[in-house]
Amino acid sequence: MILEDPDGGRIVLWPHLPCVRMPSELRTREHWDGLALLASPEEVEGWPAEEKEDQASPGIHVAAAMASGTVLGRLLDDLTIYEVDGPSIPDPEPMRLLHHARNARGGMPVYALEPSMEDEAWVDWMTRAADEQVSMSSLLSTITVGRRWKKLRAAAISRVGAAKGVDSELGAAAASSAAWWTEENRGLSEVLHGERSERLVARIRGALADLREGRVDDSGARGPSLLVSVHQPRLHSLVEAFEGWPDAESVTTLDAQEG
Repeated sequence: MILEDPDGGRIVLWPHLPCVRMPSELRTREHWDGLALLASPEEVEGWPAEEKEDQASPGIHVAAAMASGTVLGRLLDDLTIYEVDGPSIPDPEPMRLLHHARNARGGMPVYALEPSMEDEAWVDWMTRAADEQVSMSSLLSTITVGRRWKKLRAAAISRVGAAKGVDSELGAAAASSAAWWTEENRGLSEVLHGERSERLVARIRGALADLREGRVDDSGARGPSLLVSVHQPRLHSLVEAFEGWPDAESVTTLDAQEG
């Protein structure tokens, strides 16, 4: 999905499945000048180390997550059954794009869309989210997560649209991903959902603004393009948050933050 920013430039929202290496025919063919990742700076900087650890001991991070009893573990367990290229940790598509951006001539700007833990407003949001998710009703709901997971996955199958390059196995993986995201956010109010999406969209716009300022566009045409790598089940909420076009929040590249 491509969105034209009112202030100039393009936002390319590219959906992919978590922990799955997508078929080449499903990867975006759009031109992009900068990369935005739905992760914190700390998470992104930790991915290369995770990748090296996985290369030394293949599957070590997947095995640990599957043994954790978390919702992510349930998703990974599903993915091992399907005939897809995965599961893998670190997430292969954001990792692939990160390598591409950093190995490009001169390097491409990379932005982390989730604020760091030094951001007081973000910490406040996480605290309120944690409080909601550990409420008594949420704690009781974990008892029936197994049955609920199957129902969520079955319900998601009907929403998986047919597309070129998407076979039944990838479609099943998409249904499990939808169940994972629904369960991951169980207990969060619509207010908190909206706050998070609006903050992320503001940071996407801020990343594009930084890209516009730092790039000389000789074409004089539409301006730079920012590629946003997003898990498929998260796409809808982000698109909804773009409807109000929240003001851009100042965001700098990972390299600038390290400097």
